[in-house]
Amino acid sequence: MNTRSFDLHDSNVVTAPNGARVHKWHLAQSDVITPQFQKVRAGVWCLIGNGLSNQTFIDAPGGIIAIDTGESVEEMRDALKHLRRETDKPIAAVIYSHFHYVEGTKAVFEEGNHVSPLPIYGHEWIARNKARSGNEIGPAYSRGLVEQFSLLLPDDGPDGNVNVGLGFRFRNADHAPFTPGHVPVTHPLRGGECLEIAGLTVDFDHAPSDCDDSLNMWFRDIGTCVHNSIWPVLFNVFAIRGEEYRDPRVLIPGIDRIIAWAPEHLVATHGPAVIGKERIREIATRDRDSIQYMWDQTVRAINKGWTTDEIASRVRLPDMYDVDHFTSERYGVAEHHVRQIHNGLRGWFDGDESKLFPLEPAERLGRLIDGFGGRAAVAARATEALDADDVRWALELATWLVRSDGGSPDERALLARCLRTVAERTPAANIRSWCLTHARHLDGTAPLDRFYGHAFNPRLIASADPVSLIHTLRVVVEPDLLAGIDHHVAFHVDGAECGLHVRNHVAVPTNGWGATSLVRMSRETLVGVLAGRRAWSEAVTEGSITVTGDVAMVDRIRAAVENKGMRS
Repeated sequence: MNTRSFDLHDSNVVTAPNGARVHKWHLAQSDVITPQFQKVRAGVWCLIGNGLSNQTFIDAPGGIIAIDTGESVEEMRDALKHLRRETDKPIAAVIYSHFHYVEGTKAVFEEGNHVSPLPIYGHEWIARNKARSGNEIGPAYSRGLVEQFSLLLPDDGPDGNVNVGLGFRFRNADHAPFTPGHVPVTHPLRGGECLEIAGLTVDFDHAPSDCDDSLNMWFRDIGTCVHNSIWPVLFNVFAIRGEEYRDPRVLIPGIDRIIAWAPEHLVATHGPAVIGKERIREIATRDRDSIQYMWDQTVRAINKGWTTDEIASRVRLPDMYDVDHFTSERYGVAEHHVRQIHNGLRGWFDGDESKLFPLEPAERLGRLIDGFGGRAAVAARATEALDADDVRWALELATWLVRSDGGSPDERALLARCLRTVAERTPAANIRSWCLTHARHLDGTAPLDRFYGHAFNPRLIASADPVSLIHTLRVVVEPDLLAGIDHHVAFHVDGAECGLHVRNHVAVPTNGWGATSLVRMSRETLVGVLAGRRAWSEAVTEGSITVTGDVAMVDRIRAAVENKGMRS
């Protein structure tokens, strides 16, 4: 197997049944996540391959406990169809392992076969994390999903999607139109609770994983652990889509707790279940040790004074971690994880003197290109390097050309060729998807332009708290346009009250009390304006928005907001 970010040669590149050019170990991951309704043990089922995550069902004395509801109502409907071939017992409770897969819950209510009122358990931070991902960092979060999970890749051909490591797609096409159906937690947890749910004892452990609201569950009565800690790939300390730091010092205790529970059945958020105490202990131990290895060796390197580039090139997982898919680099790569550990522990500055005060990027790249003899010379060297399988150097040279002033279509095509070479030679799904998505952007096949800038997705904000939406505007203001303004604006949106105090080039969130000006509108109007479906000026003319106080100052403030609806 392969423990490197990508191969220098194309000896492991194969053609998938759909015509995709892909590394053989990336293709092999499709066998790991083959769709199935796995019967883990009597009364425990796990639907794999329905989406990016699993849906798990546990037959308890008081009914069925459903764990995670996927990315849409349609996805959960599909899961319930599988369940109903096995049992017609009512759903007695829903548990969210973390905030990523909570959008299908309304399908349970739609089916109608559930206890009432239906308890929904999950960590108390789920609501906060959902709001964060949809509002302030919404555009970057959405773009990251597109880049990491092949959302713009075709179904077939050389660039075709194969799998995304944890599943075949972020969203299964059979589940369109992907109706959101989140129902908030009714029984918030912190971890450490031991509860009786539907007649089964459940121990909850707060075990931060790919997000800080993850809960692992121990059903001691049936020897079963349901978790989000051990993945069917090397755990992603760094997500190429961009995420908050996943600190190994926080991650590892969650896996240690699983080992201490000594389950007979290990049911995951992603991938198939593992059965047998010894097999589970072996896999869990190797998984936690792989994370410790990356942490320990990064810390060792930091203490030696190595830069992040030196750490990434020198710290490699030993071959023994590549014995099966659980700790193989089929999702993200250790080369990136160790960089993240450095940044999480020590920050961005790694002791490289040139990073203290680098030139502005365009100027620096222009000087490098000139120093190499001009654009044609750099392009020629990049092409020669790529033809010689010197892919890292070719990628860097081609990047100079595209990111400097005056990049041409031919230079963009060269960089796209470099990215496609990496894509077909990496066993890591995340890397292949990112490289192909950006290659297709560069050559114009599938431009990403609409994903840059803060566009409010109407589907994501339709049910958002209006106060959060108003306060989010602070991260989309052009500060120079706020120069000299000291003005407090209150907003009343269908009874919700908040404000923005614009001063010192920032828009400070407030509760609106003591404001000089007041804006009133409905939630529907707010969503329409933020989504760009209607213009502020038109809404004012129609009376859907009323402004009292200093109207001219309110107009100056909204003119500083980078949003089509607000400005027009």
